[in-house]
Amino acid sequence: MRVQSLTLAAAGVALLAPAPFPAARPSAPVAVREGNVRAADLLAKVRDCAPVSKGRYRSDAGSRAEIPVCGTRGAVFWKADMDIDCDGRPGLLCNGRTDPLFSGTTAYQQSDGRYLSAETLPYVVVPTPSGIWDHRVHGIRGGSVVAVIYQDRVQYAVVGDTGPHEIIGEASYAAAKALGIRPDPHGGGTSSGVTYIAFKNSRVSPIEDHAAAVTAGERLAREFVRGG
Repeated sequence: MRVQSLTLAAAGVALLAPAPFPAARPSAPVAVREGNVRAADLLAKVRDCAPVSKGRYRSDAGSRAEIPVCGTRGAVFWKADMDIDCDGRPGLLCNGRTDPLFSGTTAYQQSDGRYLSAETLPYVVVPTPSGIWDHRVHGIRGGSVVAVIYQDRVQYAVVGDTGPHEIIGEASYAAAKALGIRPDPHGGGTSSGVTYIAFKNSRVSPIEDHAAAVTAGERLAREFVRGG
């Protein structure tokens, strides 16, 4: 989870201790298209916002609170930036050397008890429940399916971690890379233009099964576009 802004992360933070994994340069992101539901059709369904949050979120620490969580019949959604979450099981790309804010845990775990791998599993971070919004009340939980849209691309992911209670707009290294967004946790991400559509009462089990997330996401997205 992120606890400081992209600006501060990009400026550089001194690493307090070495990690057993070598620093690796993130490979150039290549966008991956999933499913047949068009980004334009999904975005057309989320033009108008009926807020379900009691307040608004910041995109980064220190920024203005301007982002509401909106609700529709079958989903909640928000339009924000994308910060990079590299937390969870460490690997060559996500570890204490590549990410100055690295944490070896995620809010949710795989079926084998291990923490999620941000560098291999596309997942989205939701804010810790607070007086602003409690995702659980709206049928969103670990493993819920999320359609993440950037430009003309759609990536299906799961809810895999929780972050600061006042900040929204964050996803895993793997999710960013698949969308063609620079996934480097040290200054990567994008400052705007990302739409997150989380489908109510959906769940992928096991949470690490990305193929199942794509299958469920495509079905839910198609129903969402049709107004079901």
